[in-house]
Amino acid sequence: MQRWSLVIDGRKVATDGFQDVINPSTGGTVGAMPLATSKNLDDAVGAASRAFALWKDVPDPERAEACRAIAATLEENSEELAKLLTLEQGKPLNGLGSRFEIGGAVAWTRHTSELSLPVEVLQDNPDGRVELHRKPIGVVGSITPWNWPVMIACWHIIPAIRTGNTVVIKPSPLTPLSTIRLVELMNEKLPPGVVNIVTGENEIGSLMSAHPGIAKVTFTGSTATGRRIMQNAASTLKRLTLELGGNDAGIVLPDADPKKIVEGLFWGAFINNGQTCAALKRLYVHDGLYEEVCRELTAYARQVVVGDGLSEGSILGPVQNRRQFEIVSAFVDEARSKGGRVLIGGNPAGGSGHFYPVTLVADVDHGCRLVDEEQFGPALPIIRYREVDEAVAKANASSMGLGGSVWGSDLEEAKRVVARIEAGSVWINKHGAIQPNAPFGGVKQSGFGVEFGVDGLKEFTTVQSVFC
Repeated sequence: MQRWSLVIDGRKVATDGFQDVINPSTGGTVGAMPLATSKNLDDAVGAASRAFALWKDVPDPERAEACRAIAATLEENSEELAKLLTLEQGKPLNGLGSRFEIGGAVAWTRHTSELSLPVEVLQDNPDGRVELHRKPIGVVGSITPWNWPVMIACWHIIPAIRTGNTVVIKPSPLTPLSTIRLVELMNEKLPPGVVNIVTGENEIGSLMSAHPGIAKVTFTGSTATGRRIMQNAASTLKRLTLELGGNDAGIVLPDADPKKIVEGLFWGAFINNGQTCAALKRLYVHDGLYEEVCRELTAYARQVVVGDGLSEGSILGPVQNRRQFEIVSAFVDEARSKGGRVLIGGNPAGGSGHFYPVTLVADVDHGCRLVDEEQFGPALPIIRYREVDEAVAKANASSMGLGGSVWGSDLEEAKRVVARIEAGSVWINKHGAIQPNAPFGGVKQSGFGVEFGVDGLKEFTTVQSVFC
């Protein structure tokens, strides 16, 4: 079993303590995660601070070229990264799994490499010239989740270093190894200290969010953890970007064609086994189409092979960890006890892996946790409605607002309805499709700040007005 190391100041750093990383398909051990101490964190922040003094003054074209080089080395090592990711996260190699994730990380890195923030001229007249300059913030603390660990790490790191910042990243203790390898590869293309990694349990994240040497924290994860990060960051007035939980609603309008939308509905909900913040988590279907949509979704779900991610035939893998498995189980069991009709799934077979079957639950409504809360797993509630206004009101009856979708044949009507959804991103006849050139972020308790594109790049800068 490999014992991994931290990466601080361009060097591998051994630790005294380790923790096993478990394969969710088999229950076996993938490798040993190094357990960082508060001193390791201080060392990483110190290295990042020293590197920032130099990296912030590196010419913009050189920083862009470094990011291009990172994209190239990730692509060259994509199969190694994908297999390591599958071992610790569980997602299959194929389909929308590990190879897809690594490909997305490469694509986002390449796109971000080509972005820039030139000086803006706000005024140039006889009264004087005013320019707006964007300046890097300093050391960025990145805290990433276990569902898309490599791609989200790139979403955090690349725009930070592209704008002249340096980074200390702390991945989820459930999926740290692919991120360690990612940072090792990045350090082959970057000066020492520009990107550092510390791993461990949640207390390291708490120390990061309060650390006086970290100027900004970018975090992807649960709303509850986001609140704690805000509290910890308050004493140093850190800048924050928080992409938090979602309980995304989809509304199927009366004129939709169930056969045409079934594939999009299914993968909108079950991409990454439902373990995606912006996955479709509540489906509202008009009474006139309700049973047909239920039949089409059930038929599609029967074709989906769930199995060990290393098997080339698997389309979905296990739930990543036991705690999340138990949440999904409890939500489905409660929905069933309240009259929910389980169309497929709902009865895990047991065994060493965290395998939960694709599950569709009809005849449920608000008042059960499968609808009211974020299940973050392979179970979708299907809710009947009669009036579109009722569906919109129920879709918006959530403290979260990450994404939402509307499904229908009349595009203009779909646009009118989707505009009423309270969410940071909305889709028509699709769900969860994100792009590196379009800002992505939540409203309400799904967080604040955005990622991707020029707007995402700006999140890693401060503004300086220059009066000439």
